[in-house]
Amino acid sequence: MPKLAQLAVFWNPDNPFHVISVKQVQAAGDLLTIKVHFVAVRTSEDIEGALASVEQERVEGLVVLPDRVFLHNRVRLMEFAARHRLPGVYAYRELVEAGGLMSYGPNYTDMHRRAALFVDKLLRGAKAADLPVEQPTAFELIVNTRTAKLLGLNVPPSVLATADEVIE
Repeated sequence: MPKLAQLAVFWNPDNPFHVISVKQVQAAGDLLTIKVHFVAVRTSEDIEGALASVEQERVEGLVVLPDRVFLHNRVRLMEFAARHRLPGVYAYRELVEAGGLMSYGPNYTDMHRRAALFVDKLLRGAKAADLPVEQPTAFELIVNTRTAKLLGLNVPPSVLATADEVIE
């Protein structure tokens, strides 16, 4: 979207990861000359007010940072995005499965599998302090071409070729 001028970012101020992410998103917005509207959402009860704020700002795109409050409200968020023709990038594949445009983030299935291995080690007597700290190593790009068509967007073939999954 080369003409994108305004972007809404849903974030949870109580999520320590988001405090860092907000700074990174703002730096990217400054670099790309995109006005970024940060919309704070702490609980499911905050969703309606957040959506009203986004509607009032007349943004052209949506970024939803990874947080359980957004995952649990994915259908409501994606219905809003579709109704207002807002392309978006999300961290959870579930938002794309619910009608979002694309997601890029850790493969949570892989992360849960790794966590199970740690639980197994702990149950077998390992000390938590002796276990290594790991970061995600598997990331996935999911693209919903059906949503792209509804939004009138052409996803470049190079993006489709590198996607881990394309929802048609």
